[in-house]
Amino acid sequence: MAEDADALRVRTLFLSDIHLGTKGCQAELLLDFLRAVDADEIYLVGDIVDGWKLRSGWYWPQAHNDVVQKLLRKVRKGSRLVYVPGNHDEFLRDFLDMHFGGIEIQDQVLHEAADGKRYLVIHGDQFDLVVRHARWLALLGDGAYTAALFVNTHLNWVRRRLGLTYWSLSAWAKLKVKNAVNFIGRFEEFLIAEARRAEADGVICGHIHHAASRMVGDMHYLNTGDWVESCTAVVEHYDGAMEVIRFAEWTRANAEAALPLTSQGRPVAPVEELAPAARTLPEHPAAGTASARAVA
Repeated sequence: MAEDADALRVRTLFLSDIHLGTKGCQAELLLDFLRAVDADEIYLVGDIVDGWKLRSGWYWPQAHNDVVQKLLRKVRKGSRLVYVPGNHDEFLRDFLDMHFGGIEIQDQVLHEAADGKRYLVIHGDQFDLVVRHARWLALLGDGAYTAALFVNTHLNWVRRRLGLTYWSLSAWAKLKVKNAVNFIGRFEEFLIAEARRAEADGVICGHIHHAASRMVGDMHYLNTGDWVESCTAVVEHYDGAMEVIRFAEWTRANAEAALPLTSQGRPVAPVEELAPAARTLPEHPAAGTASARAVA
């Protein structure tokens, strides 16, 4: 199944909030990530395509098409792909329980990890009261968010010209706003409660563009983050361990590990000048297709 012998092999890959069809989408970075990671199963946890933006004006550069083609190529190579729609690609909820070219569409799924733990996989917009009951306010907020991403995109263009790594102004600002921090906390509580009702051991969601992995009592809360601000994903390794990968940090760490060191123990060249290096793990002897079932 592996497209690249040097790719990181994982049991399951969880991605969300890519927002293809918007100028804020970090499609090139996502392509680098997809080249560096191979998975037996891939879950797209909502807001992969931004239907809200595409309705107001078409924007679909080649890099966005390349992301779609890369995912479809992984399916052809043997990966199982499950698409769990979110609020920005809610038009796909008209096609639940259907298959298109090897892609399964489910509203929510129970994923069983290699260690036997079960995770509710759901986008999470169902528990965002703004999206559910004040759509006009959500759309207004979406406009302000787009403006912040516009600034973010140009800021990072300057950073790349200076040889610096990706950094998200919008993500930093969001965590400085008290109301946003409180909302994130409440959102996590709702998702944990829903996972308990599903008799799961944890939840894997997206929606709020804030990657996280932490235990809340006996429940494991995981958020995949996004590919417009933080460029993050969740992976399950072959022993069932879950990990949040922050692409900028992961690339920098792997580049440093691949470099010869000076006598002072520092890399011989700035890591910002290097292409992303993939981390390779030995294939687990129990590697196999992860199991999941749709939640009724």
